[in-house]
Amino acid sequence: MKDRRPMRIALLTTLTMVAFAANSILNRLALADGEIGPAGFAAMRVAAGCAVLLALLALRNRSTPALARPDPGAVLGLSAYMLGFSFAYVSMDAGVGALVLFGGVQITMFVGALIEGERPPLQRWAGMLLAFLGLTILSAPSGSVSVPPVAVALMSIAALGWGVYSLIGRRVADPLQATAGNFLYTLPLVLAALLTWPDAASATGHGLALAALSGGVTSAMGYALWYALLPSLGATRGALAQLSAPAIAVCLGVVLLGEALTWTGLLAGALILGGIVVGLLRWTRA
Repeated sequence: MKDRRPMRIALLTTLTMVAFAANSILNRLALADGEIGPAGFAAMRVAAGCAVLLALLALRNRSTPALARPDPGAVLGLSAYMLGFSFAYVSMDAGVGALVLFGGVQITMFVGALIEGERPPLQRWAGMLLAFLGLTILSAPSGSVSVPPVAVALMSIAALGWGVYSLIGRRVADPLQATAGNFLYTLPLVLAALLTWPDAASATGHGLALAALSGGVTSAMGYALWYALLPSLGATRGALAQLSAPAIAVCLGVVLLGEALTWTGLLAGALILGGIVVGLLRWTRA
C-alpha cells in the first residue's frame, strides 16, 4: 500500500503556511487603519490564543489543563516574535518587513541546524537560494522607500525569536500542550510591554476582533500544528517551507483586500514555489 504520510505532511504544512500568511493580513488590516496599536494587538493576540489553546487542551484531556514547566527559550522566542512583529510594522513597508522576517527566520533555522549537525543536501541549498531570490523580488519596494533602522532591528528580533521558537519545536512531544504553555507564559510579558509602552490610540472593537481572530485561530491553531509538523520536517525543510508564506500573503491580499497582482509578483511567486519544490523533493539517481 502506498505511503500517504508525505502527502499528508505536505497538505498540513500548506495549511499552516496559509495561517501564517493570514496573520500578516490581519495585522496589516488592524494597524494600517489605526484600529489598534501594536502593543494592544500583540496582547490581545496572545490572550485570545491562550484562551483557545487552554480550552482545546481541556476538551482533549477532559480535565483541567496540566501544563509543563515553561521552556525559557520558547517563551522568550515567542515573546520576541509577537512584540517585534507588531511594533516593526508600524513604520515598515509590508514587503520589506517580509524580506527581513522570513529571510531572518530561514538564516536562523539553517544556522541552528548546522550547529546541531544537520547536513542539508545540495538541492536544499539550491532551493533555498532560488526561493530567497523570489522573496527578494517580491519584497523589493517600489519607488523611494525609507526604512527606519529601528523597524529593521525590531523585525530582525522577531525573526530571531521565531527561528529559535521553531528550532525548539522539533523536540516537543505534545504540540498542543507545549503551545498552550508557551502562550500562557508569554502573556505576562506582552502585558508588561503594553503597560510599559502603551499605545497612543485607543483600540476599536474592530481592531480587537482582528487581533482576537489572529490569536485564537491563525496563531493558536497554526502554531500548534506547526509544532506537530516540525519533528517530521526538520529545521532546514521547515525554514524553506516558511518562505511560501509571503507568496500566500500576496494571493490573500489580492483575493481579500483587492490588491493588484503584478507580473513581478507572479515571477517572484514562481521562483519561491519553484525553490521550495526543488529543496523539498527527494531526488533519486537512476
